[in-house]
Amino acid sequence: MVRQEWIVALLAVVLQLLLSSATLLDKVVATSHANFPCNGSQGSSPTHTVSMQFSTSSVDHEYIVSFKGYFKSTARKRFIASALAESSVTSWNIIPRNNPASEYPSDFDVVKLIGEARSGVEALQDHPFVKHVTRHKKVTRSLKFSKVDEDEAKSQTFHSPRPLKRSSLSMGAAYYFSTNRHRSRNLLRSIPKQIVTALQAEILWSMGFTGAGIKVAIFDTGLASDHPHFKKGRIKDRTNWTNEKTLDDGLGHGTFVAGVIASAKECLGFAPDADIHIFRVFTNNQVSYTSWFLDAFNHAILKKINILNLSIGGPDFMDHPFVDKVWELTANKVIMISAIGNDGPLYGTLNNPADQMDVIGVGGINFDNQIARFSSRGMTTWELPAGYGRIKPDIVSYGSAVRGSALKGGCRSLSGTSVASPVVAGAVTLLASAVVDKVGILNPASMKQALMASARRLMDVNMFEQGFGKLDLLGAYRTLTAYKPQASLSPSYIDLTECPYMWPYCTQPIYYGGIPVIVNVTILNGMGVSGMIKPKPKWEPYSPQFGGHIEVAFSYSPILWPWSGFLAVSISVSKNASHWEGIAQGQITLTVESPPEANEHKPRRSVIKLPIRVKIIPTPPRSKRILWDQFHNLRYPPGYFPRDNLRMKNDPLDWNGDHIHTNFKDMYQHLRNNGYFVEVLGSPFTCFDASQYGTLLIVDSEEEYFPEEVTKLKRDIDQGLSIIVFADWYNVSVMKKVKFYDENTRQWWMPDTGGANIPATNDLLTPLGMAFSDQVYEGDFTIGDHEMYYASGASIAKFPEDGILVTQSLKNQGYEVLKGDTKMVDFVPILGLYQTKAKPGGGRVVLYGDSNCLDTSHMQKDCFWMLSALLEYTAYRVLPPVFANQDKVVLPPAVELPDRMEGNHLHRYSKVIEGHLGTARSRPLSPCPHLVWAHPHTLNKSAPTNLYQHQKLMSVGGLDAPLPPLNKLGNPMQPHMGRINDKPGSMLNFQFKGSQLVQDSSNFFPVIAFIGTGLVLLFLVNQYYRGRARPKRKRPKPRRLQQLIYGVKPGV
Repeated sequence: MVRQEWIVALLAVVLQLLLSSATLLDKVVATSHANFPCNGSQGSSPTHTVSMQFSTSSVDHEYIVSFKGYFKSTARKRFIASALAESSVTSWNIIPRNNPASEYPSDFDVVKLIGEARSGVEALQDHPFVKHVTRHKKVTRSLKFSKVDEDEAKSQTFHSPRPLKRSSLSMGAAYYFSTNRHRSRNLLRSIPKQIVTALQAEILWSMGFTGAGIKVAIFDTGLASDHPHFKKGRIKDRTNWTNEKTLDDGLGHGTFVAGVIASAKECLGFAPDADIHIFRVFTNNQVSYTSWFLDAFNHAILKKINILNLSIGGPDFMDHPFVDKVWELTANKVIMISAIGNDGPLYGTLNNPADQMDVIGVGGINFDNQIARFSSRGMTTWELPAGYGRIKPDIVSYGSAVRGSALKGGCRSLSGTSVASPVVAGAVTLLASAVVDKVGILNPASMKQALMASARRLMDVNMFEQGFGKLDLLGAYRTLTAYKPQASLSPSYIDLTECPYMWPYCTQPIYYGGIPVIVNVTILNGMGVSGMIKPKPKWEPYSPQFGGHIEVAFSYSPILWPWSGFLAVSISVSKNASHWEGIAQGQITLTVESPPEANEHKPRRSVIKLPIRVKIIPTPPRSKRILWDQFHNLRYPPGYFPRDNLRMKNDPLDWNGDHIHTNFKDMYQHLRNNGYFVEVLGSPFTCFDASQYGTLLIVDSEEEYFPEEVTKLKRDIDQGLSIIVFADWYNVSVMKKVKFYDENTRQWWMPDTGGANIPATNDLLTPLGMAFSDQVYEGDFTIGDHEMYYASGASIAKFPEDGILVTQSLKNQGYEVLKGDTKMVDFVPILGLYQTKAKPGGGRVVLYGDSNCLDTSHMQKDCFWMLSALLEYTAYRVLPPVFANQDKVVLPPAVELPDRMEGNHLHRYSKVIEGHLGTARSRPLSPCPHLVWAHPHTLNKSAPTNLYQHQKLMSVGGLDAPLPPLNKLGNPMQPHMGRINDKPGSMLNFQFKGSQLVQDSSNFFPVIAFIGTGLVLLFLVNQYYRGRARPKRKRPKPRRLQQLIYGVKPGV
């Protein structure tokens, strides 16, 4: 009887555990919205991906005049009038701006100039109080809410912009550090009902931090004053900066963003007690102007905003008034958080202002801790062609299937980096309220340092996808509470051997004679808005780790402002290591100094060490070395350089940098897989030693060529250098056809070149007797067993008679664009191979009319196999069999070659030509870059073995900020705003150790494992006691054996 009572009691305990676990799981696990709608009603609330497309155009006759200070409207008008008095402008007027900022002094005006606008602009720029004059730009944002099914919402990670196409095997199969390698074995986490739960905001709530005392500005589409999700009195201010007479949100995007930051009901936000300031900067037609943003930014400064969320962006990082105003905002201690963009998975697709050093740029992940497919990737392209881009995003956070406030109440789920941005903005607002008593330490740099130093690194993801890693709210709180003003670096170390995080640096070792590797490091200065590096950085090689084999040169910001600057590190190999192979290490030491703050008498100083580790190999043979021409690639901004594929009407701008680590990333990895070493030339052809390289690769070039370059390249080819040219379409009539007219701005946008600058390329090829035509072709074809697609390519117009030409039957796409009809053309020469004969041992030349098969932007079918075959020809003189036995092709003797379009503005953006009396002329030849190698200060000690230890930020009293004690369920003992529903166990006993690898599993698995173990034990115990309760029966003797022994049958 006692045993039965004991078993019943045990069953009751297990049942109680099951019930309480079910309650816990109900709080933690969010099932699909079809079963649990946000508003609690029956029905479905599908997840949508926010697809953003931005277009910018200049407003006809309108210019933004920026002044060197803030002046009243009468003073600004007086300055403009005095400047234009002697100009040829026939009439002008200042465009009125009817918004809340019009009553205050301003630092700009929008002026409309009629007549000789150029004369007026020059006159304004000469005025002593005018900072600069730029075109007034209109921004059109297209928000598309695309429905996403549940499986895709849980795992949105692709590595090709064409998910339904069979893609090249060159990346995933060949690289052991491919991000897809182990994903088939990952466990999918359920999507939480509350985004605040995923980041454990309830722990900070329980400590009394809820955003109180922090002013957060939301620049978006507005918000209704009576929205039920926000606490009464928390919406402090709503301002309209558009030309529409409303403050409310007509689209729902601004409402969602505000809800993620500060909602207090249903779908909770991070900082429900923050002061919300709504800035409506987009109309219901999703149109905005630069001037609207400038006025709104000035108003934010006036209101002393602490946090500003900008879930918008675009590719134009050269919109100077906008960029300058963002710098001014952050200089006034406004912490700006901005979405990095939804143009992934392509690299080089970062949006502005998130790509600025002083802004916290946010990328998106899903709830499986995978980079979201839509999240834009680095690097920044500001620095091209001569330099190298910076790391962005800074951090990543949840941006896939996040629940937030709907337009009229209730909840909805959205995906996009415009969702990840308010997640971080809400977390930053909450963090700021936790250190509101430490006013002196809170600034854009210190907050960014805390977020990055505490971020949790994602596994198998490189730095241009994740930055420093996933936002860790509690880790950032620990860091901020013990923070001491200091400077830090991003990245905090340089390890060219660490894959995949240090991609692409880790994919190619360095060697003597190679073009120096450039690592662009961002300096964050938490000590003050301004600072400088003092004295010069010091190079300290580790003697035991062969640091003397490394040569280092620096260039850096003379002034760190606002809160940041750059340190460009050029790394090369010394001559004495030309035949050496191994790992070499050293470090760079620099000191950042800022002016003293209030009540301080000495400048603030911070000493930073930047560890460096590289792999050195003997210099490869010439045949294996490829030189990529970056100098002659141009991109938007600032000019209108159209896409190489005319079919891509929704994405007309070529803005990805045309770099081997951005939109030519897959091609680069293919070349590395095949044993080639690829170096990037960011200077004219006169600046490289052709005897070191087997092949010069010229792809999709838009720039002109110096006459000296044409002469030198012909000489280099005669002496053994080979070149491969991948061109693109160019046709003046087609260029005029693809221009677009903005009805609202009355402004024509005309391309400055075609897909490539064919007239300039023909100038380069003229000494070789080669040229491309201005015919545009498109179509599918096969070469050998390979299917190919020619996407808006040019044909070959001139080629040596003894060369090899490959022809195909293609559609005349230029005729289709101009006439609207289809026309097929046979025997179109698209590929030419030629062995030069001017001198013995001369190089080989290959021409191909289309680069889209190498460019990942809009690739239909790659031609990496053909590139490999052509390199066999150029490097080893081996003619691929697939190109042998071609029929003799005779080109027409007199072909009219394409001319440059009259009136083009290429000289405005060119490094080679300049405008002169209405015509373009060549500039003086650019000097070759000259690096000054730093004097080594050798360290006779061993280097650290593990560089992956982000420097611990200096703290006050150690990183010991307490978290509330936890009860048995892991919740705070005295919850302030509710119990904790979702928490990684490792975070509850958090100790700051720099960035941590994210290896999250589902939070409820330990609970299920415990329950399952208990049930198994109960079953075993029950079986044991049941067995003991039965009476033992005597085993009967074997009857057959008994009969043999006794001679009788048993029982007789």
